[in-house]
Amino acid sequence: MPILELDSVSIGAGPTALLDGVGFQLDAGERVCLIGRNGAGKSTLLRIVEGSVAPDAGSVWRQAGLRVALLAQEPEAPGDATVFDVVAGGLDEVGALLAEWHRLSHEVGGDASLLRRMETLQHEIEHRDGWRLHERVASELQVHGLDAEARVAALSGGQRRRVGLARALVGEPDLLLLDEPTNHLDVATIEWLEETVLAFRGGVLFVTHDRALVQRLATRILELDRGRLTSWPGDYPSYRAKKAALLEEEARHDALFDKKLAQEEAWIRRGIKARRTRNEGRVRALVALREERRRRRELHGRPEFAAQEAQASGKLVIDAERVSFAWDGDPIVRDLSVRVLRGDRVGLVGPNGAGKTTLLEILLGRRAPDAGRVKLGTKLEIAYYDQLRAQLAPEKTVAENVAEGEYVTVGGERRHVIGWLQDFLFAPDRARSLVSTLSGGERNRLLLAKLFAQPANLLVLDEPTNDLDVETLELLEERLLEFGGTILLVSHDRAFLDAVVTSTLAFEGDGVVREYVGGYADWLRQRRPPPAPPASSKPAAPARSARAEQGGAAKKLGFKEQRELAELPARIEALEREQAELNAALSDPAFYARDAAEQAAANARMAALSADLEAAYARWESLDSRS
Repeated sequence: MPILELDSVSIGAGPTALLDGVGFQLDAGERVCLIGRNGAGKSTLLRIVEGSVAPDAGSVWRQAGLRVALLAQEPEAPGDATVFDVVAGGLDEVGALLAEWHRLSHEVGGDASLLRRMETLQHEIEHRDGWRLHERVASELQVHGLDAEARVAALSGGQRRRVGLARALVGEPDLLLLDEPTNHLDVATIEWLEETVLAFRGGVLFVTHDRALVQRLATRILELDRGRLTSWPGDYPSYRAKKAALLEEEARHDALFDKKLAQEEAWIRRGIKARRTRNEGRVRALVALREERRRRRELHGRPEFAAQEAQASGKLVIDAERVSFAWDGDPIVRDLSVRVLRGDRVGLVGPNGAGKTTLLEILLGRRAPDAGRVKLGTKLEIAYYDQLRAQLAPEKTVAENVAEGEYVTVGGERRHVIGWLQDFLFAPDRARSLVSTLSGGERNRLLLAKLFAQPANLLVLDEPTNDLDVETLELLEERLLEFGGTILLVSHDRAFLDAVVTSTLAFEGDGVVREYVGGYADWLRQRRPPPAPPASSKPAAPARSARAEQGGAAKKLGFKEQRELAELPARIEALEREQAELNAALSDPAFYARDAAEQAAANARMAALSADLEAAYARWESLDSRS
C-alpha cells in the first residue's frame, strides 16, 4: 500500500531543471535507494518528500498522518547542545519541554525559581503524555550507545551520525529519509547502521554512494538522471547491466535523430528549391525536430583521469620490523612487522580513531615509532591523498590549487590546466572559482586532479571515497587497478576495498594489527573470532545480523557438520560461477529483447543467488570458527 506519491514534480526551470516532471510511489516497508551524480538534485528530492521544500510544480501526496524523519548529510545542532537536547528535538514541542526539564534537573540545586519552572514543565509534560516519550528518548540513547550529557560539538563525525539517527527514530516515523548516512562512518558503524535500518519496519528512502549498503538494504533503486526519475527493480548488479543497455539504446536513437535532423537542415538550406516545393508540412516537421533537439538533455561528460606513473621503485617499498607506537599511553600499534613490495595494494581497516592515519605516517617515515624500525625502499615518488584535504588552499581558485601557472605536465605532455580540470568534470567557470565555494564531492575530485597531476610510484590514499558519486568512484577503482605502482589505501567502503586491495592490515583492538591476504570480505572470512567473555560477565545480546550465528560456548563439529564444512567451498564456487554467468547475460543488451517473463525470471534468480551466497558464507564462517 502506498504511503507517498509524487506526481509531475518539477523544481528549477529551463534546460537544467533539477527535477523535470518526476513522479514515483513508495510503499509501506520498501527500502528504496536514490542514486545519481553529485549535484543531480537527490538532496532536494529528499527535502521535497520531507516537506521542508515545496516544488515549483506538481503534487506530493502523503498518507494521512504520515510521520517523516530525515537524517541530513550534515545534521545541524546548536554549539552548546547536548546529545539529549538533539535527540529529544525529534519529538517537536514535547521534545523541547523534555530537553528543558532535563537541563534544569541538573542545574536546579536549591533555586526556588528553577523549582517553580520545573513544576510548570512537569504539568505540561504530563498533560501531553510526555513521560512516555521521555522513556523513548532514554531507550534510543541506550540503543545507540550515546551519552545524554555529551556536547554534540565535541563528538566525532561517526558519533554525530548516531545522534542524528537516534533523533530521526525517536519519533517512530513511518518514513525514514537518509542522506549519505555512511559518510565519516567506520565499517563497524556502517554494519550497525545496516542492522538498524533492516530492523526498521517503516518505509526507507536513502541516498548513498556505498554500493555494499545498496546491495544489502535496497529493495528497489531509483535513479535521478538529467532531471528524470527511473525505477529499477532488482539488485545493484542488475541495475548496472540494465542501465548500460539503456544508455546504448539512447545513443543509437540520438545518432539516428541527429542524422535525420542534418538531412532536413541540408534540404532547407537549398532555399529556393525548398520554397518552390511548398512542402510546408516538412518545414513544420523540421521546426519540431529543432525544438526536440534543443530540449534534449545530454548526459554530462564522464570523468576521465588516470594516475601518472613515475619510473618503477625498487622491489622493496616498505619494510617495518616489530613496530610499536602509543598515544598518551594507549597502544596504537603493537609489535607489527610487515613488508610491502612493489605492486602491492594494501588496505587498512579499523574503527574511527584506531590509528590508521598514524600508521600510514609511520610506514612513510613521517612519524618515528616508539620501538622497532621502518626502512623505505629506493626511488620512491609518493603521492598522498589526505582525507582532511589539508593540501587544498581554500583562498585560492580551483586552477591555482592544481598548477602554479596555466599548464600542467601530464604523461610528458604539456596541458592547459583548464583542460586537465575538465577531465575531472570542472567546467571552465568552476575552475576559476575559489575552493571555499566547492561542495565535498567537488573538493574530492579536485584533490584527485592535484594528486594525479604528479608522477608517482606509491599512491597513499586516506579515505578517498567520501562524497564521491558512484560513477566517479567506479572510475577511480578502474584507474587504481590499472596503476602499476604500489598503493596504501584507507577506506570504509567495503566494495572499494574488495575491488582494489591485495592484502589488508586490520586494527583488531589494543594495538593489535594483523595482515590478511585479500580485501575486506577475505578479512571477514579469515579473522580470528573475538575472545569469549569471562564466565562471570553478563553475555551480550546477540546481534541481529544474518552473517554470523552467535550463542553460548561453541560446540565441536559433529560428523554431519564436518561433512557440510568440507562441501561448502565447492557449493560457494558453483554459486559464484552461476552468478558470474548470469551477470554476463544480464550485461548483454540482446538480453533485453527477450520475453518479459524470461527477464523477470533471470532477475529473480540473481536475487536468489545473492541470498544463497550470503547464507553459504555465513554458514561457512560459523562452522569454520568451531573446527
